[in-house]
Amino acid sequence: MRPARALIDLEALRHNYRLARRLCGRDGGGGRALAVVKADAYGHGAVRCALALQDEADGFAVACIEEALALREAGIRAPILLLEGFFDADELPLIAQHNLWTVVHAPWQVQALERTPLSRPLDVWLKLDSGMHRVGLDAGDYRDAWQRLRALPHVGNIVKMSHFARADETGCARTDEQLATFAAATAGLAGDTSLCNSPALLGWPQARADWARPGLMLYGVSPFAPPNDNAAQLRPVMTLESKIIAVRELPAGEPVGYGARFVTDAPTRIGVVAIGYADGYPQFAVNGTPVAIDGKPGRLVGRVSMDMLTVDLTDHPQAGIGSGVELWGKQVPAAEVVAHSQTSSYRLLCAVKRVPLQYTG
Repeated sequence: MRPARALIDLEALRHNYRLARRLCGRDGGGGRALAVVKADAYGHGAVRCALALQDEADGFAVACIEEALALREAGIRAPILLLEGFFDADELPLIAQHNLWTVVHAPWQVQALERTPLSRPLDVWLKLDSGMHRVGLDAGDYRDAWQRLRALPHVGNIVKMSHFARADETGCARTDEQLATFAAATAGLAGDTSLCNSPALLGWPQARADWARPGLMLYGVSPFAPPNDNAAQLRPVMTLESKIIAVRELPAGEPVGYGARFVTDAPTRIGVVAIGYADGYPQFAVNGTPVAIDGKPGRLVGRVSMDMLTVDLTDHPQAGIGSGVELWGKQVPAAEVVAHSQTSSYRLLCAVKRVPLQYTG
């Protein structure tokens, strides 16, 4: 079989969730955390990740009802929040049937709940647009929406929530501005609060509240470019690896790969690795992007192909056909690949496909 694979360390996932849980709540305690497993757990396998966390997670968050039902079918009984809410009022009975929680972010959704009696009370997370301007109720409409939902017998708990646009920029004033907007719009309204995504939870202690929604940090990747003490405690969950399947001995002046983006400047050993952009490795990773070859630091050279890429073996005389190459993971931080690849950590992880996922822990 083709040697490319993604190793998923479930104990590292649990470690990262526990860190998120410790950071929850005001003044560093008393909060709860929904493990965000949308987009197939950022490429890590939503069902396996949820099963690994089911004994300790306060609940889970997904994008849509399809993702939630896959978890329910796998036996996950913990609360599951639909982060994008419902797309049609016809979904509401199914949401109630499977005891899901739903975000409400638009006036039409409030109206749909008013028109749709349900068999059991539905917990709602009422979202305020505090300044990201993607989805969420305007500040002037928020209090009325909360009061209308509170009056419905088939609405249970209402969690007040919002989402930060620039929390990964630790020196940016926008997060404090959004906090002030949220505080003003929700003043005097009862119920729990949820504000923190991963960067806010790790870097903005003043934003911590009753519920957090950690996503990226669960998978061991820091959302920050500069060092962060909390993020430094994360453990990488995914290790993407493959093996060398061919070796070329080239003289100086020879091009390697499509477009001759890399040309040897001295006699060079080139290793061909069985992995490419169809597996999720960034197509536009530049020459010098770090890899690990048989556990030692190495570098990518040449343009990444659909199924293969090439690495420099000149300083790795021990390496040859069958040698292991880590593309990112415990030896090569995903953030370093991101820095060389015109991409983001979120896109890097979510793009992984075709390679088998193998679980440990």
